[in-house]
Amino acid sequence: QVQLVESGGGLVQAGGSLRLSCAASGRTFSIYTMGWFRQAPGKEREFVAAIIWSGGSTYYADAVKGRFTISRDNAKNTMYLQMNSLKPEDTAVYYCAAQTTMRPPSSKYGYAYWGQGTQVTVSS
Repeated sequence: QVQLVESGGGLVQAGGSLRLSCAASGRTFSIYTMGWFRQAPGKEREFVAAIIWSGGSTYYADAVKGRFTISRDNAKNTMYLQMNSLKPEDTAVYYCAAQTTMRPPSSKYGYAYWGQGTQVTVSS
């Protein structure tokens, strides 16, 4: 089992920045990929970014490319999402997730473990 805990959400004005963190515990040695997803009210949960835990390769949704940066600190078993130039349409609950087998990084169906989510609200 892998446990995930997000932190760092909040309220920010458009154009501002936030950094989300996701701390992993448990069988962290089994993690292959970690990702960030988000879900706005009335919408499907969508892919934001992902990182291969050992190699560090990264993947981004088109909507966040150039504005968001995903990173990880293997020693701390923590993943980050630096969000810059935030827009009102980035408002959502952000979830971190972990895969323990190799699946497409952008598909939510490949992630077995999920955090509880953290709210990000961007005001215009």
